[in-house]
Amino acid sequence: MRMTIGQLAEITDVPASAIRFWERNGLLPAPERQSGQRRYPPSAADRIVLLRKFQQAGLSLAEVREFQEDQPRRQAMIRAKIAEIEQRMVDLDHAHQLLTHALQCGRTDIVTCPTFREQIASWSESG
Repeated sequence: MRMTIGQLAEITDVPASAIRFWERNGLLPAPERQSGQRRYPPSAADRIVLLRKFQQAGLSLAEVREFQEDQPRRQAMIRAKIAEIEQRMVDLDHAHQLLTHALQCGRTDIVTCPTFREQIASWSESG
């Protein structure tokens, strides 16, 4: 069963304007038209979920487009993006440690805290 752009927007919680934008930029395949209206297959919803996840992971539209293109460039882009995400995970872990310690630390200025200073030193040593 094919659905209208309004139905697709509703089930994916993505504005119709974003769906049209992705179509214009080649990120979504052009849908069939019936009486001038776009009609989408159910798989369009899955593709939109994928596009949203890529956006949430920080991929640019160019990177998403590259993901959908030729294999050698796609593999290189994926490897680079995985490395970037892994670094962000390390950065977030450090921020989490800092904030958790700040909640428990009695120092007015956390930079003067020996435990905090040791943590910073270990981050510097590890990479």
